[in-house]
Amino acid sequence: MNRACLAALLSHWHWNPLQLFAFLAGLALATALWSGVQAINAEARASYDAAAATLGEGQFDQIVPGAGDRIAQADFVALRRAGWLVSPVIEGRVGDVRVLGFDPLSSPAGFGVGQGDPGAFLAEGQLFANAETAAALEVDLPVVVDPGIAPGIAVGDIGVVQRLLGREDLSRLLVQPVQPMERPVLSDLAPGLRLQAANQTADVGELTGSFHLNLTAFGLLSFAVGLFIVYSTIGLAFEQRRGVVRTLRALGVALPRLVVLMLVEVLVLALIGAGLGVVLGYVVAAALLPDVAVTLRGLYGAEVAGTLQFRVSWWGSGLAIAVLGALAAAGARLWQIARMPLLASARPRAWAMTSGRVQNVQGALALLLLAVAAVLTLAGQGLVAGFALLGCFLIGAALALPLVVRPVLERAERGATTPVARWFWADTRQQLPGLSLALMALLLAISANIGVATMVSSFRLTFVSFLDQRLAPELYVEAASAEEAAAIESGMAAAGADVLPLLAIETQVAGQPARLFGVRVGPTYRESWVFLDQVLDAWNEVAAGQAVVTNEQLARRAGLWVGDSVSVAPDVTLPIAAVVADYGNPRGQVIVGEDLFRNLHPEVSPRQFGLRTDDPGALRDVLRTELGVAESALIDQRALKAFSLEVFERTFTVTAALNVLTLAVAGFAMLMSLLTLADLRVPQLAPVWALGLTRRRIGQLELLRTVVFAVVTCLFALPVGLGLAWVLLAIINVEAFGWRLPMFLFPADYARLGVYAVLAAIAAAAWPAWRLMRTPPNALLKVFAHER
Repeated sequence: MNRACLAALLSHWHWNPLQLFAFLAGLALATALWSGVQAINAEARASYDAAAATLGEGQFDQIVPGAGDRIAQADFVALRRAGWLVSPVIEGRVGDVRVLGFDPLSSPAGFGVGQGDPGAFLAEGQLFANAETAAALEVDLPVVVDPGIAPGIAVGDIGVVQRLLGREDLSRLLVQPVQPMERPVLSDLAPGLRLQAANQTADVGELTGSFHLNLTAFGLLSFAVGLFIVYSTIGLAFEQRRGVVRTLRALGVALPRLVVLMLVEVLVLALIGAGLGVVLGYVVAAALLPDVAVTLRGLYGAEVAGTLQFRVSWWGSGLAIAVLGALAAAGARLWQIARMPLLASARPRAWAMTSGRVQNVQGALALLLLAVAAVLTLAGQGLVAGFALLGCFLIGAALALPLVVRPVLERAERGATTPVARWFWADTRQQLPGLSLALMALLLAISANIGVATMVSSFRLTFVSFLDQRLAPELYVEAASAEEAAAIESGMAAAGADVLPLLAIETQVAGQPARLFGVRVGPTYRESWVFLDQVLDAWNEVAAGQAVVTNEQLARRAGLWVGDSVSVAPDVTLPIAAVVADYGNPRGQVIVGEDLFRNLHPEVSPRQFGLRTDDPGALRDVLRTELGVAESALIDQRALKAFSLEVFERTFTVTAALNVLTLAVAGFAMLMSLLTLADLRVPQLAPVWALGLTRRRIGQLELLRTVVFAVVTCLFALPVGLGLAWVLLAIINVEAFGWRLPMFLFPADYARLGVYAVLAAIAAAAWPAWRLMRTPPNALLKVFAHER
């Protein structure tokens, strides 16, 4: 009996291949977008883990230079002789590859080299890197491929790397976990060095967590849009199989058995659709991963592999969420069947009454979700609460869409003056339940596009203005040593350039990791920097050493603002004179005057300089020819700004692509809904045709009905999208990055997006309308011979 019942149920898909295609395609698209995002995140996290293992950061205490970026070999020798168990590490760059050298015999970290034998380092001069990095590394040394090493990094014996980089110094020292009980104080042995605890090292996984959380949110949104197609298709399939359900139950098939067989049917189809989706997700992720890698490298300095691997974590989650989503979509219909009397499932009125009750529940749920969103807006704390607010707001708005559209259609019906117009509006209102899911998908897609477009465009305007302020010097130069820095400063002053040295040191301010900067206050800072808030004559206070400037990130995280005081040294506490926006920087910053900084840290000498000049080309020639500065140490303002803007544009390529895909899936959802509804529409349109409306006119009205739905949805999507943008800018961005962006409006972009959405709706409705125009008259006449 089970085989016969299952064959009867599956025969529906044989006679309705379009619905089968909609089910599988909808689930495949939803799974593809979700699993693609998860594949990108999984690859990034694997790269972070490999980087942590390779670099040894965050695992062990380290001794780092108090100023500059290098440690003298003599300091390392002095520490070892005094009993400090430390291991040397040197870092540099060869082209785009970060090269790291360590001592395999004394290092507490393995640096990702394949659980190997330390003798491999000592046998001969060679480097170790993964296959992708090895192919990009141009050195006159053998490179051994080791998949355990992080992307973008090559590892070798410290002697090999020192010879490769042409250096005799070190970058940092790793401290063994177990040390002698009695040893000299670090400051007595090497005053220029400081001990950095393991937990003070920046975790790139934490820095990039908000970026991946954003990707996950968009992937989940795309999955929800695709799942609407599945829900709509399942609903229509159950609607069309009312007679089959009634017949099977009348023939004696027990209700539990029928429900189980339907679940098996949905499960099999879900596995097929999810499998296709995982394959498509791999393609999506492979296409987007290079842009993600550029974004993470540019914003956070995180290296991510450019190749994608099949990992159980993402394809398993894709299959699981697809199957659970399909079962959830079928669960509502199965619940309706389980609660209906034996013969009621064949009566359309019974289904309509059930749909009415569902709409009431949907309206109540929409109000509840919007109320929760309002509470989270007022009282929510943290990034998780921000995304919970975002989810409640979007889902609540989507569920409320039919409640908003219905009164509009009722008002239009009351205002109609001709019979055809009254029928059109009444019939449009009747079609609302069948198209509500497709319209919700369209609403979410348009809202996401409006919200993200507003965020990106607001960020672009603000970021360009910010770059103009912060990149005021025409030329930037970095010295290789303290001697070269002194020569640059005196030489550039003699050449008539305005020299702006940048002094910096890593520290902690108000319990937060931060960088303390010393700046030479002058016209560049006074004229270029725009503060979020400030006291009168803020720069004068900073120049006199009586106040500091903090960036917005530190101010928000530490709960400080203008007028509050911060400690910049053990015995030095100063008020905050101004708070400056610092877009794109995840770290806190405190800025003091140059004289105060030199008094607090006399051991620190500047290595980076900004140069103001009317002739950057001539100054560049002086630096190269007279002072011997390497070309690689020179960066002009235009190149730096162009690079920053390129990173910015690539940053939002992924979200823009997801937005386009989401809108495409929404259009596909509308197409599938209209196509599957077309056959159900014949009994409703036949009487109108019999009363004199031509098939061509009926098709035109069907197309117009879709345009009406799209326009109303776009109008409702505008405030929803702007609300989404506000949440992203004012809540999510602040919680994730510590800074808030101003919000700008772009009416022309919204109008253009509305046109695209309406065109997508017209394209989706064109085929169903054409099919109605081509419906044979005998098919319409047969309606009057049937019992319905």
